[in-house]
Amino acid sequence: MNDADARPPADVPDTDLALYDRTAHDAASQVIARYSTSFGTGTRLLPKAMRGHIEDVYAMVRVADEIVDTYRGPDAGELLDAFEREVHAALDRGFSTNLVAHAFGRTAAQVGITRAQTEPFFASMRMDLERTVHTPETFAAYVHGSAEVIGEMCLAVFLNTSEGPRPLPPAAAEGARRLGAAYQKVNFLRDLGADESALGRSYFPGVTAHTLDDARLAALVADCRADVHAAERCMPALPRRARIAVGTTIDIYLRLLDRIAVTPAARLSAQRVRVPDSMKLALALRNTVTRRRARVERSAQ
Repeated sequence: MNDADARPPADVPDTDLALYDRTAHDAASQVIARYSTSFGTGTRLLPKAMRGHIEDVYAMVRVADEIVDTYRGPDAGELLDAFEREVHAALDRGFSTNLVAHAFGRTAAQVGITRAQTEPFFASMRMDLERTVHTPETFAAYVHGSAEVIGEMCLAVFLNTSEGPRPLPPAAAEGARRLGAAYQKVNFLRDLGADESALGRSYFPGVTAHTLDDARLAALVADCRADVHAAERCMPALPRRARIAVGTTIDIYLRLLDRIAVTPAARLSAQRVRVPDSMKLALALRNTVTRRRARVERSAQ
């Protein structure tokens, strides 16, 4: 056999780790495209590398969420445990046979996401299998793990994609946590009826779809707005393109919150309030044009 006979046919792809990395990310990127128009709209405004990392984070989070919210089988806890082990193994060894875990582990290593974020996240996901109502203490723990640490993961992407792993600035990290909490609580309000009827869960302590009244709804809306406004004060810490993307998702969620606020509490549990996709695209365009105009004006001064 000569050297030419030993070479693989031309149509056989290379099998190096870089190809596997790209394939894993391609799989992860499909998740946000299928599941989220709000975050998907904002993500498309990011630079390519940053967008790829956010897609990897979203995919990992979504798979865990699907185990506890969609599958909900008798072995859901075992599946969640197994997925957590695989995610953490991917963090440790840099490889996983699970494409989503592999993509997430690769991103985590590049931007500095650690078990300090992933362990609280999986703890909150586990609470969805074990708890149907919350006390103020369990609610705070749940929101921390299911939302605040996701904000930290996204902030690590925004700040560290170009520079590599670095500690997050405390003020910016607090803003990221507040924004994650705001988005989660808005989702709770939007899905109040569905969470209770389909999943048997009530997240807000002392509040159910049947006991929510207009006064309590107004207080919950105000709490969400306070979180958003606190997060907005930290926006200057973000790179320009990240500010555009995050600003777009904030605008989308504030529009959603506006619609929730004017919906009578008695109706909120019976209908799912949403922002039309056309409005989301308009907000993305407005933010892009506004930021570009501001940059041009600054450079002309």
